[in-house]
Amino acid sequence: MSARILEDSPNARINKTILDRYLTLPVEDNIVQATYIWIDGTGEDLRCKDRTLDFIPSNPKELPIWNYDGSSCYQAEGSNSDTYLYPVAIYKDPFRRGNNILVMCDTYKFDGTPTATNKRKSCLEVVNKCADEEPWFGIEQEYTFLDFDGHPLGWPKNGFPGPQGPYYCGVGANKVYARDIVDAHYRACLYAGVKVSGTNAEVMPAQWEFQVGPCLGISIGDDLWMSRFLLHRISEEFGIVATLDPKPMPGDWNGAGAHTNVSTKVMREDGGIREIEKAVAKLSKCHERHIRAYDPKQGQDNARRLTGKHETSSINDFSAGVANRGCSIRIPRGVNDDGKGYFEDRRPSSNCDPYSVVEAILRTICLDE
Repeated sequence: MSARILEDSPNARINKTILDRYLTLPVEDNIVQATYIWIDGTGEDLRCKDRTLDFIPSNPKELPIWNYDGSSCYQAEGSNSDTYLYPVAIYKDPFRRGNNILVMCDTYKFDGTPTATNKRKSCLEVVNKCADEEPWFGIEQEYTFLDFDGHPLGWPKNGFPGPQGPYYCGVGANKVYARDIVDAHYRACLYAGVKVSGTNAEVMPAQWEFQVGPCLGISIGDDLWMSRFLLHRISEEFGIVATLDPKPMPGDWNGAGAHTNVSTKVMREDGGIREIEKAVAKLSKCHERHIRAYDPKQGQDNARRLTGKHETSSINDFSAGVANRGCSIRIPRGVNDDGKGYFEDRRPSSNCDPYSVVEAILRTICLDE
């Protein structure tokens, strides 16, 4: 099937076993290949480049600040293109292994101010103000596999698969596609140090989900972005595209979200349900602001997904309920029964910036802004 479906994918044609001959070449013990990774000017896509270090770093602050051509990443003019990479988190490299690393970076303009898509800086400032609240986050990242021609992987080229129903958490070649990539990504995240907690096939065929968290504060953003990089990088090797588009197929098909589970210290304690209800009440008053923060196009992407159908709420209205997947905010049945725990904000789109999501939520429920 791969030879037919992926016949136009250059990466699918490459013999991957040849690379092993070179990856096993010995290098000096202190030599480290570091892949610097950053968010480009779209606020959605990731870029990367590599450099050689002559020491093994233990902290991002030990790593050199680097630069790149911001004019080729929609972040600067060609006449003043140098844009700077500030390392913020280190992960083990599952591709090169050994002492080699992946480095998540912030981006800054020539004058030292953050680029427009550097949402981490302001998010970290808010997280630090809320440190005593001990906010935990878990994000359910949905995505869809596409053939090289942009059509969902495994779908008939001149038609559609059977209606939704048998695909969610499905098993079997006629129900799920590309589980190999899903398993490769899962293991790579665990190896790298991303706090991935699970995965499953989703409602639309060729759609999957993985979960990151629970993470404390800013680390949810670092881990989710790194998990996205690994997803794209592994899919690249298979010659398949992984899209985070929140509505890749119009019509009677589920969209893709990044449902965000949230709790603070008091919510996790006995009687915490009352604090959850207070947070939901605060969120109800700031719906429009959150919608703007929950996708990179300030709600335009989510408008295609949040229709009130396919397990979503309407983008125009705020709602909350227990075990209701058609609401803006869902309180899980178990949380309601236990009287403590967390709530799920189902509004963030699959291509959201988690730093923006975390910042918006904490400003509302902890800082009362």
